[in-house]
Amino acid sequence: MLLTTQKLQLSIATLVQNTVEEKHKINKRLGNEVDGQPQIKHFRDDYKYLEGTSSFYKIHTIQKTWEQAKKRCALEGATLFYPEDQNEVDVVLAHLKETQPMYAWIFVGISSKLAKGVFTTVDGVAIRHIYNRWGHGEPNDANGEEDCVILRKEGTYNDEKCSNKFPFICKKTLQSLKWNEECNTPYLDYKYNVDLGRCYKFHLHPLTWREAVEACDAEQAYLAIINSQQEASHLVNITASAPKDKVQGWYLRGAVHLGFNYDTTEEDWRTTTGETLEQAGYAMWGNYQPDGGESERCGSMFYNGHLNDIGCEGHRCFFICEKENELLSLFDDRFGI
Repeated sequence: MLLTTQKLQLSIATLVQNTVEEKHKINKRLGNEVDGQPQIKHFRDDYKYLEGTSSFYKIHTIQKTWEQAKKRCALEGATLFYPEDQNEVDVVLAHLKETQPMYAWIFVGISSKLAKGVFTTVDGVAIRHIYNRWGHGEPNDANGEEDCVILRKEGTYNDEKCSNKFPFICKKTLQSLKWNEECNTPYLDYKYNVDLGRCYKFHLHPLTWREAVEACDAEQAYLAIINSQQEASHLVNITASAPKDKVQGWYLRGAVHLGFNYDTTEEDWRTTTGETLEQAGYAMWGNYQPDGGESERCGSMFYNGHLNDIGCEGHRCFFICEKENELLSLFDDRFGI
């Protein structure tokens, strides 16, 4: 039965690869400049495409500070929205009023954080070159503390404290959208492993464990979970081939964040999906690990593949995100493999 399952998985993986290659051939023959989802105007399920601006938008209802909002949009492969012209104001505010009518204002990607009183967008465009209708008496920089900008539902700007929290919108233009066919995702750095039927991305920007969880989630993935020795070996190979030595600055070398932590309720190490390490299929700890006690409640992997406990907040290091291949998952569910 095991051999039959492995053959079936290989056949499905081959089908996926052949489908991708055939699509590339068709696009090339037709002279298409974009592949896959851009043609059907799809970025992510949680983004809405608006024809009036040829862009995708996501309304974030969990309120954040301006910097947090900017970071979240960047993690999703988008930018913190700001209106380029009157048309975009009209289109986006109409969408906001239709879907979230209770919100009277949102943060936008405009601030004077670089130079007091000089308002520019998150991508460096001076406000005079875009939509710039201020409310009466604004900006007034109350108490010298208002360097970020909100857009009111009537279409006017007001300057606000960057540390205040507001809803916000992330934006992705159709023109900027590229597609990773093998992993069925807009994030191009994910690489498909045919044997495991999953996609992986090694992140070279060191973060804390909790920040890494957020970064993977923003890409509609999850912090990698090892389910077998084969998968552990693959993560070791990914780690070895990544250009880690080029990364400067302070971070914890020798370890990579993974998706498990210590569950104080269960008093056991569990994956972020709730399984014990043994249930998940891999529990090979490094020598004398875990050894950190209450100060190291989150999980990582040494570069050799052995597990290690690590601080959830204090240790910045590389990490690996994992994403299911949706076509393979469909077959897995159907055939019970």
